[in-house]
Amino acid sequence: MSGAETVTVGAEDDGVRLDRWFKRHYPGLGFGAVSKLVRTGQVRVDGKRAKVGDRLVAGQAVRVPPMDREAARQPTAGPAAKPRPAVSARDAADLRARVLHKDDHVLAIAKPAGLAVQGGSGVSRHLDGMLDALMFEKDERPRLIHRLDKDTSGVLLLGRTAQAAAQLGKAFRSRAAHKVYWALVMRVPRVRAGEIRGAMDKQGGAGQEKMALDPEGKTAVTLYSVVDQAAQKASWLALKPLTGRTHQLRVHSAAINHPIVGDGKYGGREAFLGGQVSRNLHLHARAITLPHPAGGRLSVTAPLEGHMLKTWETFGWDPDYAEDPFEDDAR
Repeated sequence: MSGAETVTVGAEDDGVRLDRWFKRHYPGLGFGAVSKLVRTGQVRVDGKRAKVGDRLVAGQAVRVPPMDREAARQPTAGPAAKPRPAVSARDAADLRARVLHKDDHVLAIAKPAGLAVQGGSGVSRHLDGMLDALMFEKDERPRLIHRLDKDTSGVLLLGRTAQAAAQLGKAFRSRAAHKVYWALVMRVPRVRAGEIRGAMDKQGGAGQEKMALDPEGKTAVTLYSVVDQAAQKASWLALKPLTGRTHQLRVHSAAINHPIVGDGKYGGREAFLGGQVSRNLHLHARAITLPHPAGGRLSVTAPLEGHMLKTWETFGWDPDYAEDPFEDDAR
């Protein structure tokens, strides 16, 4: 049994939750054991009591209580993890062709609509299962930084190292990331630019869950601006989420009576235009700008593709439109 020790949080662990920090460095301690140590005050961060969900900052001091450290550093025996299925040559080639930006720290890809980011019930083909194809010359598997809905296309960022992933994740949590989405919505907002503010929470039972406006829910704020319109039937909106709630843009668009075209979940029957316009969801993560882990800022833009590109061509809109209506908004 070793006595208490103080461990300094390294740069590679910046932004990591306290319980996950223990899992990385003391994998022999189960979550229950870590929770008890934290709850009883035996674990301290910079001399203060902490919670398992607190995120650490590089340079902080973590007090690790007396324990058998050699045993704690050994992974516990448990069911063997299922090996990841091999990435097909076709999927690997397609994913590599979708790389928008690559450096030693960050990868950015253009996620297609219809591809889930992670697995789940009934989902066997997903981006997370294909990331081995993006290792390139590095030994580390890229790490997902954020998510996009299965039916949403556009920019998706990956960290190429644990440290880069932690820094990028911190930028997202601190709202230092400037995100712009494009959407085709039903009808045309009377006010051409504005703010949608409506707290949200999950409702519904198992298998029927959906997000909804709820005054007691979490704050959610979205900026919007009309870029163009197709008579009074539909309009092209640029959207900037100031918060990152699940399905936020879809719920907020429906809340102002302009559901995103193809979004039957939140817009019901009236979310479909008919004619040559696809019934698929018309939501695209157009661009992201945020601090780069190595300094400076990173800006990545994803081109329109698939059914959204066809819709833009149908309406005669410019898919290469480069203006950012929120460029001067510091929020």
